[in-house]
Amino acid sequence: MAIMLSWRSEPDTGGGLESARITTAGGGFRAVGRMIRGVPGLPGGVLTASYRLVVAGDGSLSRLAVDVATAGGEQQLTISRSTDGVWLVDDGSGGTRGEFHGARDVDLAFSPVFDALPIRRLGLHRDRGEHVVPMVVVDLPTLRVEATEQVYRTVRAGTAAEPAVVGFEAGGVSAQAAGTMTQMTVDDDGFVIDYPGLAARTELPAG
Repeated sequence: MAIMLSWRSEPDTGGGLESARITTAGGGFRAVGRMIRGVPGLPGGVLTASYRLVVAGDGSLSRLAVDVATAGGEQQLTISRSTDGVWLVDDGSGGTRGEFHGARDVDLAFSPVFDALPIRRLGLHRDRGEHVVPMVVVDLPTLRVEATEQVYRTVRAGTAAEPAVVGFEAGGVSAQAAGTMTQMTVDDDGFVIDYPGLAARTELPAG
């Protein structure tokens, strides 16, 4: 199944727009997306980025390619993960290999698309759970790659009447109270509807 999803961020969080074509197949999916984002303090004040994401059938990252442009120039990055858990990171000047503490997911700055990796893989939009997730994070616009931990917790599983709510916290500190976590609203397929402080789903006018 292929869908087009778009998100808009408010001016007080930098302002921006992201759209992606997402194709799901079992536990995996592919996404081709582009974002434009205001970044306070960045020369020119704006970045644009495009990405191609492939998630394997078991929900783990398979490959990510990112291109980013600012007033200061352009950069590219490719990340792939083998089935035995070895990551290859290539910024065009040579690749580096690592295991990143067993991470299976990647998070691209500013993009709500990437929260779907752990949410779908762990089924947090359907069944209650809380997990400290090793994560490979890609910063924008620097494309700096680092390993960290993030916490994802089901606040409310999705029903026919209500979408799921999944809590998120960076830094690997498990929250006992949902009120201490950012609470994302998530659709039936595990993709973000609303991420407070980051972006919310929007409909773009056609024609």
